[in-house]
Amino acid sequence: MINWELKGVEFVNCNCDYGCPCQFSALPTHGDCRAIAAYRFDEGHFGEIDLGGLNVIGMFSWPKAIHEGDGRAFLIIDDRASPEQRDALLSIFSGENTEPGKTIWNVFAATYAEVLPPEVRPIHIEIDVEERTGSVRVDGFVDMQGEPIRNPVTGEKHRARIDLPEGFEYSLAEMGSGSSTSRGPIPMTLENSYGQFAHIHLSNRGVVRA
Repeated sequence: MINWELKGVEFVNCNCDYGCPCQFSALPTHGDCRAIAAYRFDEGHFGEIDLGGLNVIGMFSWPKAIHEGDGRAFLIIDDRASPEQRDALLSIFSGENTEPGKTIWNVFAATYAEVLPPEVRPIHIEIDVEERTGSVRVDGFVDMQGEPIRNPVTGEKHRARIDLPEGFEYSLAEMGSGSSTSRGPIPMTLENSYGQFAHIHLSNRGVVRA
């Protein structure tokens, strides 16, 4: 197994209501799951290959709950990545070189019926976890906007967090609202649905906890 580690931030927007039942081992809000996930890796490596400063976007869909399978996955890799860096990121996101069940990408990989060929594109990502804001764009493929949840009466910013001490993606995530569109092989339109902002620190052994 090749040792790897990635540290950065993520903005995830899915079709569930705020809070996302999946975070509580419940069934998805509408019976199916559709999501776009944007990652900015500030530090990282795959063996001796440096992965710091690179971005990845994933688009995912399942006809029912994730654990019921038949999922589809499509990745966009940062065009600044070298061929070696691309292969390393694809290996990590495919769940390879990871202890079973220890990362979200390893768990999800077991639920896919189809993994589409990746694209290599310029990726624009701005994520502020504490402010619960995000802006993500890949021309011709993805447009994501994230903002805080608003109090329906006062319009004030609402802050809520999910703490998963034994999770396989993050330790603590800020809850927000996301609106996104994607084109290409997994098209979707999401409006004012579950938005997740988190600092992530993962390795081939799972979440790295302070």
